Amino acid sequence: MQVIPYEAIGGEQAVRKLVDRFYDLMDMLPEAKGLRDLHPESLVSSREKLFMFLCGWLGGPPLFVEKFGHPRLRARHMPFAIGESERDQWLYCMQRSVNELDIEQQWRDFLMEKMTGLADF
Repeated sequence: MQVIPYEAIGGEQAVRKLVDRFYDLMDMLPEAKGLRDLHPESLVSSREKLFMFLCGWLGGPPLFVEKFGHPRLRARHMPFAIGESERDQWLYCMQRSVNELDIEQQWRDFLMEKMTGLADF
């Protein structure tokens, strides 16, 4: 039987916690200023879109696809100047957020391996 990451980490509640903590950190950490500057003043829409995307990406309900269609990550991020610094800031905030989830270390490692690939993409 195949384990679905979405379920293994705690489903909707865990994804919401991960996304909320990610944006809270991005909003307050000086180390993430360059990344924060790429976002609108209000993070409400950004939070919701990342939440919907990660739900489907982790094997849960395809909320993002149902509302917006295929993610087309490259095309959606094309208007922004995203380089190594911004990628590293994104991963820094994501790593801290993943570390705060109440899940087994193997799932933290899994998430960060996949998030790193996502960020590099």
